[in-house]
Amino acid sequence: MWLRQAATIARRELRGGLSGFRIFLACLALGVAAIAAVGSVRVSITDGLAREGRTILGGDVEVEFSYRRATDAERDWLDDLGTVSEAVDFRSMAATGQGRDADRALTQIKAVDDLYPLVGEVELDPAIPLDRALADGGAVVHPVLADRLGLAVGDALWMGTKRFTLRALLLREPDAGSAGFGLGPRTIVSLDALEGSGLIAEGSLFDGDYRILLPETPDDALDTLRARAEERFADDGMRWRDRRNASPNIARFVDRIGSFLVLVGLAGLAVGGVGVSAAVRAYLDRKTPVIAVLKTLGAEGRVIFAAYMMQVAAIAAVGIAIGLVIGTIIPIAIGPLIEARLPVPVALGVHPGPLAEAALYGALTALIFTLWPLARTEQVRAAALFRDAAGPSRVWPRRRHIVTLALAVVVLVGASAWLSGIPTLALWSAGGIVVALAALVVAAWGVRRLARWGARHVRGRPALRLALGAVGGPGGEATAVVLSLGLGLTVLAAVGQIDANMRAAIDRDLPAVAPSYFFIDIQPDQLPAFLDRVQTDPAVSRVDTAPMLGGVIKSIGGRPASEIDHWVTRGDRRISFAGALPQGTRITAGEWWPEGYDGPPQISFAQEEAEEIGIDLGDEVVVNVLGRDIAATVTSFREVDFSSGGIGFVMVYDAAALSGAPHTWLSTVYAEEEAEAAILRDVAGDAPNITAIRVRDAIALVTEALSALAAATSWGAGATLLTGFVVLIGAAAAGERSRVFEAAVLKTLGATRRTVLTSFAIRSALLGAAAGVVAIAGGALAGWGIMRFVMEAPYAFEWVSATAIVLGGAVATLLAGLAFAWRPLAVRPARVLRAQD
Repeated sequence: MWLRQAATIARRELRGGLSGFRIFLACLALGVAAIAAVGSVRVSITDGLAREGRTILGGDVEVEFSYRRATDAERDWLDDLGTVSEAVDFRSMAATGQGRDADRALTQIKAVDDLYPLVGEVELDPAIPLDRALADGGAVVHPVLADRLGLAVGDALWMGTKRFTLRALLLREPDAGSAGFGLGPRTIVSLDALEGSGLIAEGSLFDGDYRILLPETPDDALDTLRARAEERFADDGMRWRDRRNASPNIARFVDRIGSFLVLVGLAGLAVGGVGVSAAVRAYLDRKTPVIAVLKTLGAEGRVIFAAYMMQVAAIAAVGIAIGLVIGTIIPIAIGPLIEARLPVPVALGVHPGPLAEAALYGALTALIFTLWPLARTEQVRAAALFRDAAGPSRVWPRRRHIVTLALAVVVLVGASAWLSGIPTLALWSAGGIVVALAALVVAAWGVRRLARWGARHVRGRPALRLALGAVGGPGGEATAVVLSLGLGLTVLAAVGQIDANMRAAIDRDLPAVAPSYFFIDIQPDQLPAFLDRVQTDPAVSRVDTAPMLGGVIKSIGGRPASEIDHWVTRGDRRISFAGALPQGTRITAGEWWPEGYDGPPQISFAQEEAEEIGIDLGDEVVVNVLGRDIAATVTSFREVDFSSGGIGFVMVYDAAALSGAPHTWLSTVYAEEEAEAAILRDVAGDAPNITAIRVRDAIALVTEALSALAAATSWGAGATLLTGFVVLIGAAAAGERSRVFEAAVLKTLGATRRTVLTSFAIRSALLGAAAGVVAIAGGALAGWGIMRFVMEAPYAFEWVSATAIVLGGAVATLLAGLAFAWRPLAVRPARVLRAQD
C-alpha cells in the first residue's frame, strides 16, 4: 500500500519535467558513456581477433621452432595434419650495395614458400602476384624501408651476401597481427632465395614458422590436436598457437589498457557522483514545502523516501540510457580510425557486455551518491520544514541505509575488480579514489580556513577581502569546486609527471649509459676481426661481448613453464654461458662455479626475476636448446640491470654446459654519436650477415609507445575533467541565487559593479587554483609512487605540466563563475531586497 502511495507521488512530481536534473543527467551520462565507449572498443578489438583469428595467424595452427627449421620427420608429421606453409623470420640488414659505402637499415625479414599466404592476400604496389614479385631473387619491402634507403621499384638491394631486386612495395601483410615486436620494417623474400645469402648459419637467431590449414576442424578439437603435437614434440622446443589466440600480445595489451581506462572512467564517474549528489540535495531543498505538506498530511518517512527514490531512479535510468547510446555511437564513429592504426580487424557493432558493465557502474554510482541525501529526508520533522532557519538535517540516516550504502560500495569495488581482469590494480584504484576524495574534502576545508584567516588580515583591497570572505563563509562553493575539478586534474597531473619522468629517463639518462649499437649474429670466426675494428677505434669507449644462443624454458623447480605467468617463461629466451665470473657481475646469493668447471650443468639466474617467479637455490631449470632439453641446477643469483641498455641475460650457464652448441656472439659498442655511421659501414661492409641494432632507434620506438599510452590515459583523464567541469557549472548555477542577494547587498552598501565582478572573479580563480594545487600534490605523489615502486626509476618534479594544471584550474573556474555572474550584476537591489521576508 505504501509503495503504491510513493509511486503515485513520484509520478505526479515527475510531471514537472527534468528541471533541476540537467546536471544530474549530464554527470551520469558522461561517466557511463566513457566506460561504455572504452569497453566497446576493447571488445570490438578482441572480437575482431577472435573472428578473424585464421587470417591473422595465417592458418588454423602455427607451430614454431626457435633457431631451427623442422626436420624431415617433423615436417612429415605436420604435413599429415593439413596444408603446410613454411616461413623463416629473422632480423638482418638491408643495403643499397656492397662494401662500406652502401646505405644500410635494419629490417625484419620473412622468407616464405610458394604456398604463402594460406589465408588472406598480400597487397603490393604495383599490384602483382606475390609469387611473381619473389621470383628470381625478387623482394618486397615496406614503404618505410624503401624511403630510408632511397629505393624505388626495380632497384637492387643487398641482404647478406646476395643481391635482390625490389619488385614491389608491401602495403598489407595479412598475418602482420600475429608477429611480435619488430625493430625494423618488413621485407619478404622467397625461402629458396636464402640459399647462398649467408643470412642463416649455425647459431643464427631465427624462428621456423609452420602455418597449417586444417580440414574442417571445430575449435574444441584443437585442444586434442595440441595435446598430440605437444606429445610428439615434447623434447623439441615446439611452440603452438591456433586461430583462437592468433595474436596474444595484442589481445593482452588491449585488454590491459582497456581495463585501465575503464578504471580511469570510474574515477570520472566518481566525480560525476559529486555532481549527482549536489543535484539531489538542491532538488530536495527546493521540494521542502512539498515534503512539509506531505508530512503534515500524515505521510510516513518511508513513503517520502520511496517517492523521491523512485524519482531519482527514473532520472538515473534516463541518464544511464543516454550514456549507453553515446557510448555505443562513439566506437562506431571512430572505428575506422582505430582499425587504420592496428594490424588487426575490429568487429564494430553493439556489444551488450560492456554496455551492461557501464550500466551497472552507473546505477551503483547513482545509488551511492544519492542514498545519503535521500535517506536523511526520513529524519526531518514536519515542523522544522516550515521554518526558514531550518536547513538540511544534520542527523545521520538510519542504520539500514548506511548498511545499504556500504554494500553498494562493496559491490561496486568488487564488480570493478572482477570485470576489469586486473583485481589488484582495481582495488588499488578504488582505494586511491576514496583517499583522493577524502583528501580533496580535507583540502577544501583547509582552503576555507585559510580564506577566513586571509579575510581578517587583508586591508585596502575590498574585492579580494569580499572574495576571501565568500570562499571561507558557510554555504560556500569551495568543497564542490575542489571536488569537481580536483580529481580530474589529479589524474592529469599524475599522467604529466609520469610521462615527463619516463621521457627524462629515456632521453637523458639512458643514452648516457646505453651502448650505441647491439651487434648480433657475429659468427665465432668473425669475432676477432670485429673486435679489432671496434676496439682500436679511438671514438669507442667500451666494447662488451658474450656468446648467445636461444632456448625455451620447459620447467622451473618441477613446475611446467606453461603454468608460470611471467615474461621470462613466455616464448623463447636468449641465454649465454661463461667460465670465469664476467667483469662487473655481482653475485647476490650462492656461488659462481670455479673456472674450468666441467661437472653437471649449473645456471646463474637474475635475482629479481628469480624472486618474482619464486626460484630458490638448488632448483632445477630445464631449457630446450636446439631441440635438446638441458637440466641445470640454480647455484647463484646475479644482479642484472636491464635498464642500462647493456648486455644482460636472465640465465647464464657454465661454459661446459653449452660451449659445444652452435652459437653466435653478441656485442655492445659504446661510441661517440659522430662515429656510429663509420662503425656500421665498416662492420656491415666486411661481414654483411652481422645485424646492427642502433639503440637510439630502439629508444625512439619506446618513446613512441609511451606517447601513445600517455595520450590514451590523458583522454581518459580528459573525460574525468569534462565531468568535473559539468559539476563545476552545476555548482556555479546552484550558487547563482545566493550571489544575486550578495550583489544586491553589496551594491546597497556602495560597492560598484566592477568591485562586485572582481570579487566574483577572484573567488572563482582562487578556488580553481586551490584545486590545481591539490591536484599537483596528488599527481606528484602518484607519479613518485609509480616511478619509484613500479618503474624503479628516479623521480624529479616536473614544473611545466604542474604550472599548466594550476592555470587550467583557475581558468576553468573563472569561466564557470563569470558565466553565472552577469545576472546577479544586472538585477536591481531594491527588487531583490523587497522579495526577502
